[in-house]
Amino acid sequence: MSDKYCRFRHQNETHWGLLEDDQITLIEGRVPGEFELINERVLLESVDLLEPVEPSKIVCVGLNYAEHVKESQSADEVPSEPVMFMKPPTALLAPGGNIIRPRQAERVDYEAEIGVVLSKGLHQASADEVADAIFGVTCVNDVTARDLQKKDTQWTRGKGFDTFCPVGPYLATGLDYLSLRVESRLNGEVRQSSDASFMIFPIPELISFMSHVMTLNAGDLIVTGTPKGIGPMVAGDVIEIEVEGVGVLKNGVVDEG
Repeated sequence: MSDKYCRFRHQNETHWGLLEDDQITLIEGRVPGEFELINERVLLESVDLLEPVEPSKIVCVGLNYAEHVKESQSADEVPSEPVMFMKPPTALLAPGGNIIRPRQAERVDYEAEIGVVLSKGLHQASADEVADAIFGVTCVNDVTARDLQKKDTQWTRGKGFDTFCPVGPYLATGLDYLSLRVESRLNGEVRQSSDASFMIFPIPELISFMSHVMTLNAGDLIVTGTPKGIGPMVAGDVIEIEVEGVGVLKNGVVDEG
């Protein structure tokens, strides 16, 4: 059975909670970590949802679907090992928040992705050890300034602007993350639709690879790659990212300033 956890602001205070129908049961502590449900509930409609993550770092992988490799690279040779990059936690954006297109970028793209949150730290972990350390999954939009990414040849600037990592609306446990469907819709029109079974590097394998590069901490957010169909967004657009069993992450787009 899947549970959906959320992080939210209510009456100027920030809380974690467990979503049950249209109500949220408050949590004492933080998710993932040491926490317990308390006997207090609020209506979902009365809160402002925040990103359901508090990571020390956001570790991402690019080019993890073969069809996306073909659309984004001059050659269609798939990578022999995961292509890693990072986003700063300052890039996080809550559900309903606006993605800001920077003045210095000419093209800003959406990328629908499955986000994974760890329940415990990992260092040089096997794929089996990774499977035991996955707490849940969420929706992520790996927003990218495409022209700056290509100009710089490395991806820090193109991926790292404030608001370039929308996450949410919930953190869901108990899902089969090896076959979850992921989809993007721009202004209601489906642009990307695939599932995790088409990943070049399955989630436990790619997180194991990451853990041999750096220590991963409990609560860290792992972003697992986007399928084909990426494209630009302009001011006034509304982009939705849906991961099966999690919900819909919806954000508007505005120009800087």
